[in-house]
Amino acid sequence: MGAEKHHQPERRPSEKQAPPGGGARGAASCETALDDQPVHRLAFKDFTIEGYSRAAVQTYWRIPEFKVGFDLGAQPWSFMGTPTWFVSHTHMDHVLALPAYVARRRMMKMEPPTIYLPEAAVEPVQRILRQMSRLDRGRLPCHLVPTCPGDEVRLSRELVGTGSATTHTLPSNGFVVWGVRKKLREEYQGLSGEEIRDLRLAGTEVARELRIPRLAYLGDSSPEGLDACPAMYEADVLILEMTFVSPSHRKERIHKFVHMHLDDLLDRKARFKNQLVIASHFSTRYRTRQIRRLVERRLPDMLDGRLTLWL
Repeated sequence: MGAEKHHQPERRPSEKQAPPGGGARGAASCETALDDQPVHRLAFKDFTIEGYSRAAVQTYWRIPEFKVGFDLGAQPWSFMGTPTWFVSHTHMDHVLALPAYVARRRMMKMEPPTIYLPEAAVEPVQRILRQMSRLDRGRLPCHLVPTCPGDEVRLSRELVGTGSATTHTLPSNGFVVWGVRKKLREEYQGLSGEEIRDLRLAGTEVARELRIPRLAYLGDSSPEGLDACPAMYEADVLILEMTFVSPSHRKERIHKFVHMHLDDLLDRKARFKNQLVIASHFSTRYRTRQIRRLVERRLPDMLDGRLTLWL
C-alpha cells in the first residue's frame, strides 16, 4: 500500500499538541488556536470536512461551505459561525456542548441557530436549556426542530438535507446532504431558447430536479442503520463510525452495543461507491498506531485508497 494513495486529515489548531496519527493519506499539522478542541480538516473537491470524533470522548463535524454541522459533543470556537446543526442522538459525547454553543452565539450577537434532533429528544433538550438558562442567568435562544427519517430540510437553493433511520441505544438519525440542480426535460431539449422561454411564461415546468448525494453522516449505529439508507453507499463522501477494529472484539457482541466493527465494513466492501469514506469514532481502548495497523492488515488497499481513518 502506497501512503500517497490515501486521504489524511490535516490537524487544525488546538492548545494541546495532538498525537501523531491521522487517516490514511496526506500530511498532518497542528497549531495553536483560541480553544483546546482538536479539529482535523480534509479538503474534498468543492467542500471541506472538519471535525473530530472519538467514542465516549466527543464528536463534532462541520462542512463550512454547506454551513452545516453534525453533532455537538464539543464546540470549537471556530465552529460557532455555523448556523445549522444536525444532532444524531443525545449521548453526551454527541450533544454536551449544545447549550454552550447556543450561549456563545447569543453573546456574540449572532442569530439563534437551528438545531435538528430526533423527535423524542426535543422536549428533554428544551428542559435542559431552560435549566441552563436559569443557572447562566441568560437566554439560550435557538430553534429546536424535531426530525424523523424521511424528513427533508431545505438548506439552500442548491442543498437539501434528509434524515435516515439508524439503530442505536436511544432514538437516533443519520443524515444525507443532497446537491440539487435543475435539468431540462428530455422532451424540450431540442427547442430553441425562445421556445423554452415561451413555455415557461405559459406556466410549463420545463426542467426536472436532479439530486446527487454529496455527503452522508451515519452517526452512531449498528450496520443495519447503514444498510437502511442506500444513499449512504452512494454519497460522494460518507462519514461512518467504526468504533471497534480488533478481532478480539467480535462483531456479534459489538452489535449488542449497537456499534460497528471493522468486519462490518469488510462484509460490505463491494457496496461502497463513495469517492471518500471516513471511518471515525474509534474506541479509546485502541491507540492510534494500533488502529491503523489493524485496519491496514485487514484492508491493505484501503478501499482502493478511498478510506480515511480520522485519527
